[in-house]
Amino acid sequence: MSLPPEGYRPCAGAVLFNEDAHVFMGRRADQGPEAEFAWQLPQGGIDAGEDPEPAARRELWEETGIRSVTLLAEAPDWLTYDFPPMVQGKKFNKYKGQAQRWFAYRFDGTTDEVDLEAAGHAEFSTWDWRPLKDIPGLIVPFKRPVYEAIVQAFQPIVWKIGRQG
Repeated sequence: MSLPPEGYRPCAGAVLFNEDAHVFMGRRADQGPEAEFAWQLPQGGIDAGEDPEPAARRELWEETGIRSVTLLAEAPDWLTYDFPPMVQGKKFNKYKGQAQRWFAYRFDGTTDEVDLEAAGHAEFSTWDWRPLKDIPGLIVPFKRPVYEAIVQAFQPIVWKIGRQG
């Protein structure tokens, strides 16, 4: 697997599909209820020496409590975005943005498994299942191109689940 582009924080993300081909979205806990674009998919940094796919599973568990998953697919490339000036330097000042590897999983458990405080703190205040095609419109604008690429990469999964259902 290739390395992330220079200057970008390496991250991994999980696109979790349910039996209706909808994906798990969380509303960021650090955003107030009035925030317009406060939703995102489970994702986070890749630890030193960690491979991207196990990192995606770890982030999925830390942010949702979910472990009952089956890997379906991997997006073909690192997807990057630059931090806007209002974000740059606040948390990750040594990076110009994030480079993410995205993985699609089938949810094999029940919603009783969801625990937004599984890792001892909540990244999300609430969650929902949303159609894959709708997720770019729920995301802060500077991340939208990444989410549009996620939709393109994993749309075949929606078609496959739809044919099975």
